[in-house]
Amino acid sequence: MKILEINPSDRYRAQQFIDLPYKIYRNTPQWVPPLVTDNQRIFDKQHNPFYQHSDASFFLATSADGAAIGRLAILNNKHYNEYNHERTAFFYLFECMHNPHASGELFDAGLDWAHKSGLTKIIGPRGFSSLDGLGMLVSGFDHRPAFGIPYNLEYYPELVESAGFSPQSDIVSGYLSADVQFPEKVHKISELVQQRRGLSISRYRTRRDLRHLVLQLKDLYNGMIEGTVDNVPLTDDEAKSMANQIVWFANPRLIKVIMKSGTPVGFLFAYPDISAAVQRTQGRIFPFGWIDLLMEMRRTEWVNINGAGILEDYRGVGGTAVLFSEMYKNITEGRFKHAEIVQIGVENEKMQRELRDLGIDFYKTHRIYQRTVQ
Repeated sequence: MKILEINPSDRYRAQQFIDLPYKIYRNTPQWVPPLVTDNQRIFDKQHNPFYQHSDASFFLATSADGAAIGRLAILNNKHYNEYNHERTAFFYLFECMHNPHASGELFDAGLDWAHKSGLTKIIGPRGFSSLDGLGMLVSGFDHRPAFGIPYNLEYYPELVESAGFSPQSDIVSGYLSADVQFPEKVHKISELVQQRRGLSISRYRTRRDLRHLVLQLKDLYNGMIEGTVDNVPLTDDEAKSMANQIVWFANPRLIKVIMKSGTPVGFLFAYPDISAAVQRTQGRIFPFGWIDLLMEMRRTEWVNINGAGILEDYRGVGGTAVLFSEMYKNITEGRFKHAEIVQIGVENEKMQRELRDLGIDFYKTHRIYQRTVQ
């Protein structure tokens, strides 16, 4: 076995890196392949805004016959480290056969790179941007992931822990049926709060409106994370890149922004789940995959709630009721039967308790791992 630090310009090795998950998950019906366009972003230093401020290295484990059996990316997100006053590396894109020796050697190579880069801790899985789903799946393996959220086989946590990593934090996702008896009082509280605080709900009709909206929400998002830890503000180029990624698969009518005197103070981001179509097309949009993806947007019975927040000044005065009310309206107005509330940190106990009271079953858990770099 060999561990190779690959050069992205080496097309053969780069393709091995990209192709490995298709080999590992070929008999796993739950797995949703990444979009081909997302695979292209991994090594694209010209168009991936991550590389404007940060570095990454990519490792491949190969067997004696040269076949890929494991892979790993290590990221030095300098923007994150400057904002949080840390020297932390992220590990990402980890995939491996059930081979503890191969995974251990991969992480040793990644730790060595992080050490040489002056970093003192490594956490993950965590990706290039906030659009990249967080963590490693540790429960809920029987369920297909929401679009864009990581899925891995059950032995992966064992490989990571055997390489010296320990749990740092958990993130949960929940299921909500359209048939649940949603409390009417939540809608009434929402209406009352909007009247008393002068709030309104902005809704969108076209993708052009949505593109401008994402750029507006950059400042709102950056304001919401101010003073928090383990977050990082979006740059203008990152917001533009996110807009390009979001716009093509989002339904503008499912995006809602809470406004106060014309200024955004909260948002709810939901989109139709197109995972089934991505499985059928194997992540290929062109030449004809986009047709299947477009049709899936119109016929899917699933909606993903993947992004919600409101400025702190409005949280304790019923602002979350506005978010919850609009969340349920998205399900019923869109005639969806199922919703997944995507990735909420377990440290947010109040939010989880409130969501459970609304009938949400937290049925998936992703875990972030950490290890000291020595």
